Amino acid sequence: MDYVVAIDQGTTSTRAIVFDRAGRPVATGQLEHRQVFPRPGWVEHDPMEIWANTREAIGQALAKADITRHDVAAIGITNQRETAVVWDRVTGRPIANAIVWQDTRTQGMVDELAAEGGTDRFADVTGLPLATYFSATKIAWILDSVEGARERAEAGELLFGTTDTWVLWNLTGGAGGRGGAGAGVHVTDVTNASRTLLMDLRTLDWDDELLAAFAIPRAMLPEIRSSSEVYGHAGTRSLLRETPIAGILGDQQAATFGQAAFERGESKNTYGTGNFLIFQTGEEIVRSRNGLITTVAYKLGDEAPRYALEGSIAVTGSLIQWLRDNLGIIRTSPEVEQLAATVEDNGGVYIVPAFSGLFAPYWRPDARGAILGLTRYANKGHIARAALESVAFQTREVLDAVAADAGIGLEELRVDGGMVANDALMQFQADILGVPVLRPEVTETTALGAAYAAGLAVGFWDSLDELRALWREDRRWEPAMAASDREARLARWKDAVTRTFDWER
Repeated sequence: MDYVVAIDQGTTSTRAIVFDRAGRPVATGQLEHRQVFPRPGWVEHDPMEIWANTREAIGQALAKADITRHDVAAIGITNQRETAVVWDRVTGRPIANAIVWQDTRTQGMVDELAAEGGTDRFADVTGLPLATYFSATKIAWILDSVEGARERAEAGELLFGTTDTWVLWNLTGGAGGRGGAGAGVHVTDVTNASRTLLMDLRTLDWDDELLAAFAIPRAMLPEIRSSSEVYGHAGTRSLLRETPIAGILGDQQAATFGQAAFERGESKNTYGTGNFLIFQTGEEIVRSRNGLITTVAYKLGDEAPRYALEGSIAVTGSLIQWLRDNLGIIRTSPEVEQLAATVEDNGGVYIVPAFSGLFAPYWRPDARGAILGLTRYANKGHIARAALESVAFQTREVLDAVAADAGIGLEELRVDGGMVANDALMQFQADILGVPVLRPEVTETTALGAAYAAGLAVGFWDSLDELRALWREDRRWEPAMAASDREARLARWKDAVTRTFDWER
């Protein structure tokens, strides 16, 4: 068996990627799913569409690679985190659309819970602030809003999962189970569980006090397991039937794993719909005092868990989509680089994309997006450039918070995600950080990390050292901006950010 298949269930699409022993992608299947916006601030996905796309993506990838299940050693899963799915244990049908991590409909619930103890009320246990971002309030909203749901959940008739659990449950047979008997495997891993606001970072188990606070029955929750072990096998109706499913990592932890950033002090930054910086802290749980999240980085089988600090930025790549879809100043996302190149600088224009508030390091749900510094001189080239620069500015602020919390300065930044193909953005990122930015040869690091976790569990790869040796640099950007210029631009950016506060009252 010469391959591992990774299923990457993301915010905008689902992919299946075949990797070889060198960690190189051989073939990919991919399908986008609909983004549902019922009201302002509401973001939903159809779980049945996601599952149908998963099955088709697997078929596409196997066909393109010209392989069958007999060539595949294991399956790994990585996923959009925090997105909540609740479904019927018997029928396998969701009782509502999935509520996506970007959704802000539960802000009122968050405010009520924060009235006693503030937004850090549960941070000591979970590592997380109270925010609509995480799964707990989404689950509670579904139970409260769908008729009879709470009673059915308490009776054990309903199941919850983030999308890794939803895919795993269906892939292992779902309501029919393997071989047409029993039920699918209802499991999540520690990285996804750590994003629910329901797991104790120290015990790696669901916490009864948290379950009571959010009024969520334990019976509907999946079992928490490590990130690298055999959870079950693909069911008889799958093209990958009988193949072990042996790795699960939330998408940002998976990208870190795929970047071979395993040890304390190592980090990566993913540029996708949003940006996510993960900084490894090893076996130590580091509590943030500067607006970061404490999370589980990974756990390999019976080994001790590894922890990390994370800076989550809500809007980066989706800002470029906004320029394309809402403003119409570009036809395709890659055109933003060409448009930005038509001007020498941002012309004094700054964009703060607080479309649904600000995540790290501010955690300001009251903020709203703004374009500042406009004059008659400003044109669409300046807006395009300001949009790209906002991505780099937000990353700089998160890395400053990491340095303050961990007491370790950044020497280089490994990057991945769709936006790292943008050379202008990567150069500005190096300039505004003052350290080199490194892009790997394999930029599909999220799927690669899931493949690595699965491959380790079945002996396809032997060790972290073997995986580290597979990492290869593609390109490096060195900083070229004067320190005085860097600090002046950063100061103006911070001023722009503060002007977005208190808009939503």
